[in-house]
Amino acid sequence: ISSGLYRLTDSDGDDQLDKVECLREMDARGDHGVHAIVPSPDGDSFFLITGNSTKPTEFVESSQVPRVWGEDHLLPSFPDGRGHNRGVLAPGGIIYKVDRDGKDFEVYANGFRNIFDAAFNHDGELFTYDADMEYDFNAPWYRPTRINHVTSGAEVGWRNGAGKRPPFYADSLPATLDIGPGSPTGVTFGYGSKFPVKYQNALYALDWSWGKLYAVYLKPEGSSYTATKEEFVTGAPLPITDAIIHPDDGAMYFTIGGRKVQSGLYRVTYVGDESTDPVVPDSIENVARTTRHRLEAFHGKKDPDAVKVAWPHLSDSDRFIRFAARTAIEHQPVEEWADKALSESDPKKQVEAILALTRVTGVCPQHRDDSTPPVDTDMRDKLLQAMIKIDLTNLDQASQLTYQRTLQIILSRFGRPDEAIIKQLVSKIDPRFPSGSAEMNWLLCETLAWLESPTIAQKAIAMIQSVPTQEEQMQYARSIRLLKNGWTDHLKEEYFNWFLKAANYRGGASFAKFVEFIRDDAVASLSEAQKESLAGILAKKPEKKSALENLGEVFKGRPSKDWELDQLSRAAQSGMQGRDFVNGRTMFAAAGCYACHRFQNQGGMTGPDLTTAGRRYSTRDLLDQVIHPSKVINDQFSAVTVLTNDGIVHNGVIVNLGQKGDGGNIVLNTDLADPWERVSINRDDIDEMMVSKTSPMPVGLFSRMTQDEILDLTAYLISGGDAGHEYFQK
Repeated sequence: ISSGLYRLTDSDGDDQLDKVECLREMDARGDHGVHAIVPSPDGDSFFLITGNSTKPTEFVESSQVPRVWGEDHLLPSFPDGRGHNRGVLAPGGIIYKVDRDGKDFEVYANGFRNIFDAAFNHDGELFTYDADMEYDFNAPWYRPTRINHVTSGAEVGWRNGAGKRPPFYADSLPATLDIGPGSPTGVTFGYGSKFPVKYQNALYALDWSWGKLYAVYLKPEGSSYTATKEEFVTGAPLPITDAIIHPDDGAMYFTIGGRKVQSGLYRVTYVGDESTDPVVPDSIENVARTTRHRLEAFHGKKDPDAVKVAWPHLSDSDRFIRFAARTAIEHQPVEEWADKALSESDPKKQVEAILALTRVTGVCPQHRDDSTPPVDTDMRDKLLQAMIKIDLTNLDQASQLTYQRTLQIILSRFGRPDEAIIKQLVSKIDPRFPSGSAEMNWLLCETLAWLESPTIAQKAIAMIQSVPTQEEQMQYARSIRLLKNGWTDHLKEEYFNWFLKAANYRGGASFAKFVEFIRDDAVASLSEAQKESLAGILAKKPEKKSALENLGEVFKGRPSKDWELDQLSRAAQSGMQGRDFVNGRTMFAAAGCYACHRFQNQGGMTGPDLTTAGRRYSTRDLLDQVIHPSKVINDQFSAVTVLTNDGIVHNGVIVNLGQKGDGGNIVLNTDLADPWERVSINRDDIDEMMVSKTSPMPVGLFSRMTQDEILDLTAYLISGGDAGHEYFQK
């Protein structure tokens, strides 16, 4: 049967579906195809959920996403190292709004990777659970599975290979909640369940590969939401596919199965004393949400009032309102507002307006075809001169990020300006790098490298050598790989020495290939004379080390010490003031924490995210967790011991329950410092499987640290990576 949208009908009322009609065939591939149909709250339309291997279908002119999407990489991106979705361009996974007859399709939102389902909350807001790309683990562009608040005209930033947009890009919207590695399937709200109030209001998000059914708690914030989660149902294995709340008995029903694994139907009910009376939706008006809805009413159509109504909201502190306002303006005839954008006196409004003007008047090079008009160099120069005139000191952090991202899109879509403008741009932004913001540094380093700033080689190499995470190092290395100017022989040697070091970094299945791509480009950019002078280091092979050997370099030669919990706890009681933030971050990396743990959107995904550890643990409890890692083991990351019929014992964390070609195999990650160190075990060969009582986290992580280093690390964890925390005040 072809992929597409179908209508099934019970034509004679006997409770049996007896008629099948194909309303729209769609070109889709595999399990990244057409997934779900979600009725709108008013019943007037449907929302069709598709993955990123579904080619865009014909849609009406009034689509709510402006047809100006692009890849918008200032520096060339890389395809996936294993070829996944090579050549697939924006818009990626699309949510279509479809009329009741299934004829008219609008693009409601785009930029998803592979969403299987979506659900509306009591406020009429749409939510979905998008997939990660596990091959990207520990690369700077890795994006965990995430809960997305899907608003009109939204772009959420999936691009193929290394091109995925980080959450701070102004031309896309961030996730509501990052969850972690997994394989998202169904979502549903708990409305109508005979559960306590907390669970009635939850959004339930299902993860097939990790066997998790999450309860996600949404909290209104401005015109959007923030969220937290808990594991509601877990199992190993539990390949969970979909869930509903039954309208009659108020129970949850969920199914498991897929990819030739055991299928089943489960029922979840509440037993306890808490009230299960139906929740009455909050009727309090959300002013910010109402504002966003008023702006979204202009999406997909031309309206003479749109620019006047939307313009003041370009400087709104609410990111979703700014996005809705800019989208409303992008839908209007450009001649009505182009001059206004170029002459706007409010710098916050102007950076958003110029972003809109850039997207509407420029075309991404990868999306050009024979029908595309030539590059408008006059518009390019007008845009850049307007950007040069903006006083960056009048912009807050969010607007400065928008400024830098807008500059990248101008240069990407319109090409290289004359040297006089380039010198002005370098003079304006070069002094700002490096900044105290990793996000700002990402953008600045890329742009300065593209502009061939004479100082960027030295600055970027210094950053590569000073930042603690492999993601940050890799991003700077990627940014300068094509740089021609500003190099000395010493800087080039330091740069290529980094590749020898990076050969021992761990990541997803494409990680090593991504490092290779960066190095290949860097070598190709060398002159013949440079290749000759660097011949020795270019020919040098990396010394392979185990993950733990690689992580322990900082402590090499130090004696080991068995720290006692009481001793460190007493020291912390009086010694947490005046700690060293930089050293705390250094210790976090040196102890190998980044290898397994996520922290401030960096690091591995094979252990719990530690960003909010300071809110969950006291200082003593945190020290206890490190000294005695097996005392309390997080269920989500607990290991299993598998005994085969041949007497072989395997220990690891279940990461999959049968990839294509593996039949019913269970896949274990056997080394949490290396997410791709795996073993696949056929179910028929398993004699016994049990949850391990030993944590995958090794003991002795403090053993080579001094007391001050331990306290700096503890302060860093408790602060959530906030350099302004009271523990770091002198």
